[in-house]
Amino acid sequence: MRGGDFLRLTAASLVAHRLRSFLTLLGIAVGIASVVMLTSIGEGLQRYIVKEFTQFGATLIAINPGKTRTFGISLGVFGSERPLTLDDAAALRKLPRIERVITGITGNAEIKAGRLARRATVYGTSPGLPEAFNMPLQQGRFLPEDNPVAPRALAVLGHRLAQELFPSGQVLGQRIRVGGERYRVIGVMAKKGQVFGFDLDDTVYIPAARALALFNREGLMEIDVQYRPGEDEQRVVASIRRLMQQRHGRDDITITTQQQMLEVMGSVLDVVTLAVTAIGAISLLVGAIGIATIMTISVSERSGEIGLLRALGAHQGQILSLFLGEAVALSALGGLLGLLAGFGGGQLLRLALPGLPVHTPLQFVLLAEGMAIVIGLLAGVIPARHAARLDPIEALREE
Repeated sequence: MRGGDFLRLTAASLVAHRLRSFLTLLGIAVGIASVVMLTSIGEGLQRYIVKEFTQFGATLIAINPGKTRTFGISLGVFGSERPLTLDDAAALRKLPRIERVITGITGNAEIKAGRLARRATVYGTSPGLPEAFNMPLQQGRFLPEDNPVAPRALAVLGHRLAQELFPSGQVLGQRIRVGGERYRVIGVMAKKGQVFGFDLDDTVYIPAARALALFNREGLMEIDVQYRPGEDEQRVVASIRRLMQQRHGRDDITITTQQQMLEVMGSVLDVVTLAVTAIGAISLLVGAIGIATIMTISVSERSGEIGLLRALGAHQGQILSLFLGEAVALSALGGLLGLLAGFGGGQLLRLALPGLPVHTPLQFVLLAEGMAIVIGLLAGVIPARHAARLDPIEALREE
C-alpha cells in the first residue's frame, strides 16, 4: 500500500464519521487542555514563590520567638518564656560567619505630614536592611548606626507613601508624625511592590527600639541573620541555636532557612500539581476509552472493506497500520486542539487576573502532545489487531 493511499483511506474514514471523530477529539482535547492549563498555573506559582523568596538573597536565616515544632505540636508563644530582644540581636552580631543581623517588628499607625494623614505599615528595623534584603534607596540614606536602645527619631519612607505624603517631591529633611511622635525623614526607598501581600512601598521604616515603644511590646517579632556567602548553612544554624539556648536557658526559638521555606512551599505545590494533573488524567482516560470504543465499532462496520483489502493483497501489517494510523490521527489532532485550548486559556487567565502567574514550558507542550499520541496508540492496538486478524473470506461474507 502506497503512502498516499494510506493517508487517503485514513482521512476518508475519519471524515465519513464526523460526529464520532469529533467526540473522540473532544475527549482527548479536554484532557490535554486541563493538564496544560492547570500544570501551567502550578509551574507559574512555583516560579513566583521561588522569585519572591530569592529576591531578598539566598543567605538569610529567620529567627522567631516560640518553639513551633515540639513533638509535632505547635506551641506558639506558649513555648517561649523569653521574647527576642535587642540584646539577642547584639549577641548574634558577634558570632563568626555572620555578615548582618536585622531586627524586625511590624505594626500599623497613623502617619502625618502637615495636613496630610493616613494609616500605613510601620516597620521597626536596624541598619543594613537594604543590603540584606536587596532593597535599594531612591533618595537619601537608610537608618544609620546609632544607639540601639535609644536611637534618634529618624525615618525612611516607602516609595508610594513618600509620593502621597509629599506630592511636591521634597521629602528629605521633612518632619512627619508616626503614632504621634515626630520623626525626620532621611531617605526614600526605591519602588519594590508587594511581597506575599505585604506592600513594601506603603511602609515607613523606623528604628526597632522606637517601634517597640510605639507598639508597647517587650520583644521583637523576628530577627533575620545574613551569613557570608559560601559558609555552611547548617554550621551557622547550629551556632545560632547554641547561642540562643545559652541566653534563654532553653531551646525556645524557631529557626527557618530559605531552603526550608522553599522546600515546604515546593511540597505543597507538588501536591496541588499532582491533584490537578490527576483531574486531567481522568479526562485523558475517558478520551482513550472513546478511541478504543470507536475503533472497535469501526472494525465491525468495516469488515467488508477489510476483507476487500485483504483479497486485493493487503497483508496483516498494513491493516494493523491503517487502524493504528486512524487512532494516532485522532489522538494527535485532539492533543493539538487541547494544547491550543490550554495555552489560550492560560493567556486569558493572565489577562483577566494579571497577578496570577502562568508559565507553560515548551518541553511540557511537547510532552503533552507525545502523551496524546501514545494514548491513541495504546487505545487502538486491540481493535487494530482484531481487524488485522480477520479472515478475508469471512469478512466478505459478513458484508
